[in-house]
Amino acid sequence: MGPIRRQLLDLILRDDRYDLPSAELEPLRIEAARELFAERREQIPVLRRRAEETGISEVRGFEDLVPLLFSHTVYKSYPQNLVDQRKWPALGRWLGTLSVEDPTRVDVSGVCNVDEWIETMRAAGHLLLATSGSSGKCSFLNSTRGDLDLKKRHWQRTLGWPYLTPAKDRTVFQLGPSRGPNSAIEAAQIGAELWGRPGSIYFLTDEPLRISEVSAMAAMRKRMQDGVASPQEIADVERRADEQAGRMTAALNRLVDTILAHRDEPIVLTGMWAQHMAIIRRARELGIPDGAFNAKSYISAGGGIKGVALPPDYVEQVDRFWGPVIRGAGYGMTEMLQLMPRCEQRRYHCPPGLIMLLLDQPGEKLIAPAVGTEGVVEGRFGFLDLMYEGRWGGLISGDRVQVDFAERCPCGRSGPTILDTIARYTQLTGGDDHIGCAGTIDAYVRGAMA
Repeated sequence: MGPIRRQLLDLILRDDRYDLPSAELEPLRIEAARELFAERREQIPVLRRRAEETGISEVRGFEDLVPLLFSHTVYKSYPQNLVDQRKWPALGRWLGTLSVEDPTRVDVSGVCNVDEWIETMRAAGHLLLATSGSSGKCSFLNSTRGDLDLKKRHWQRTLGWPYLTPAKDRTVFQLGPSRGPNSAIEAAQIGAELWGRPGSIYFLTDEPLRISEVSAMAAMRKRMQDGVASPQEIADVERRADEQAGRMTAALNRLVDTILAHRDEPIVLTGMWAQHMAIIRRARELGIPDGAFNAKSYISAGGGIKGVALPPDYVEQVDRFWGPVIRGAGYGMTEMLQLMPRCEQRRYHCPPGLIMLLLDQPGEKLIAPAVGTEGVVEGRFGFLDLMYEGRWGGLISGDRVQVDFAERCPCGRSGPTILDTIARYTQLTGGDDHIGCAGTIDAYVRGAMA
């Protein structure tokens, strides 16, 4: 790791880590990006090809990074038949086009399905995380054990900010599975490890999340939307969905009583909005009023509203129920190791080792007002995460963000900051979200595999 990059990442250990002047950080970030690009272009075939075709031989400023950013779709750019037909060596070659370390050396001869492939790769040090979108096709993102160690260090200094620092002294409730190669599960595992008192950590279930099942369900939903699923296929998927929902509902019902029994002590709880509503319903059945939890509890809510029937005022109901507890939040994604925590003024602050790049909607141009500029600017969120050792950390996301480039956040700390108005472009455009470089980089991947 280059010395400037290490210097920036080590700033997370300082008490003023989210109050460092942008004027001091920007020259270091450009130099760190120059270091990292010079190293990664020799290691990652797709990045090298992109650099050659865009004529970028060196990073001299943030604008040079924009053509080098990958679309978030590149991590599912493999042919689907590699998974369907169990062509694991070929899938490893695809992964190798986007990775620092060579995954083709891993013996996958005994692998029977995608879950076993992920487990085999992880056992060999390629700590894959998988996501599955509405198409049913997974994204596979490679990282190293060193990446995970740095992520844990970063989160130790970020979770709870600016209110608390994790100290392994709390009862923790994570309302999701305890196992599975998914970024939300990894986040829950890290949170439990950092916050939790031994013997006082509760997950919703120990039933592992299986990517093959998630993908199959998503693919079937797509077939149903397209009108090509048979009645028997629809009946089978509905039966499996009902069985899964029944198991998770029963698990949540068992856990809710334990949560309510700990309301007098400071707890940590993370769950989706619908799960919070289930806690509220049970509390009302037991006559437990709003605001009954210890005010030092750290409660996080989000996600989980697509396809879920919630009352129009569900946010207000959840806020009233928890009352004056600490309501923490952070902005992050599977493709980003570092987290942007939310301050008291509901603004998201950028850690020193993350380069935030505000782009136009196609993801082709940098919107770069000077720090201190008045007013809020809207665009697509892009970034270079300087922490990654396993892959290139530059990405164009699917998120529309609003950035305040003022020198100071209303909380008094240094800017710029992201407002709490983040939305997916697919939600804003009705499902159509075109990123300019996506097709080109996918073609680079196919060429590198060939």
